[in-house]
Amino acid sequence: MAKKEKLITGVDIGSHAVKVCQLERAGDSYRLVALGCGALPPGAVEDGTLQDPEEVGRVVRALFNNLKIKSNKVGISISGYSVIVKKIQLEVMDEEELAEYIMSEAEQYIPFDIEDVYLDFQDLRTASEENERTDVMLVAAKKEVIDDYLTMLQEQKLQPMLVDVDGFALENIWHIASASEENVALVDIGAAKMNINIIADGASVLARDIAVGSEQLTDQIAHALGIDYDEAEKIKLGLVPAGDREREISDIFTQTCTQWVLEIKKAIDLYLSNNPDKPLSRLVLSGGGSKVSGLKKFIGRETGLETVQFNPFANMKVNKKKIDQEYLDKVAPEMAIAAGLAIRPAQF
Repeated sequence: MAKKEKLITGVDIGSHAVKVCQLERAGDSYRLVALGCGALPPGAVEDGTLQDPEEVGRVVRALFNNLKIKSNKVGISISGYSVIVKKIQLEVMDEEELAEYIMSEAEQYIPFDIEDVYLDFQDLRTASEENERTDVMLVAAKKEVIDDYLTMLQEQKLQPMLVDVDGFALENIWHIASASEENVALVDIGAAKMNINIIADGASVLARDIAVGSEQLTDQIAHALGIDYDEAEKIKLGLVPAGDREREISDIFTQTCTQWVLEIKKAIDLYLSNNPDKPLSRLVLSGGGSKVSGLKKFIGRETGLETVQFNPFANMKVNKKKIDQEYLDKVAPEMAIAAGLAIRPAQF
């Protein structure tokens, strides 16, 4: 009998919370074994950079203990100013030649000193009879930032196997969950950042991070109404009624979310200008910010695209003895990146 392939545990470290997801192979699909979220204190992570590694490590360790996850092989993903993702066009080369070229010429494509970054690339193999050049996705991440994450995880007796980029982790789980080749805009809204990844013909063609997130909406509601953060968060999510302040909250929502939509439309317009014959069929929302009351409808109306909320576990088997279905339905949209990490094998 073939030995079951072991997978890493996905650890998504945001500015507001740590999300952990563990999957296992189940035939041609996956089974959800464990998942959970742990809140981080304000300022522990800012713009993808660890500011308080001890506190973040404590939350990670508590999640692993509470979820009884024994495997120590983990994967994380990064975003923010410390990572650059750029698609470039190059002549077709074999992998060795391409690696050599990237290492010698990367500085012309990225704004960091080459000595200060980890570099990776993927040949998208887009060369054709009409275009003899190929698209290459280039990724550069600051060593200092990555090393801080690796050290923090190792101090928790965890073994980092993978450092991915948020947008690519999202893309991977979308392909698994949807089994679809449709052209879509994946939009993950976190507490302090929004990631946009446009997928066409089964591959990422545009990926960007925007420094906006649902925390700014909570802060504005709290300030305008003179209430504490937790109460403002509940109003934002539609968990408690706004009462006689509904008009005021509606104005805050419209003003803030219009900024988000403008960024989304900018990315979509750029994509469509380069791919006029490949319209998008849907916009897929994920992340904790996607649960903001009324947001899905607002984005759909403003972009003119069918807008849906992403459940990465919709077609997976679930260990119902360990995972409450109501809890799963509640947290599924914000677990997308962690799930995208958790599908990766523990041995490469």
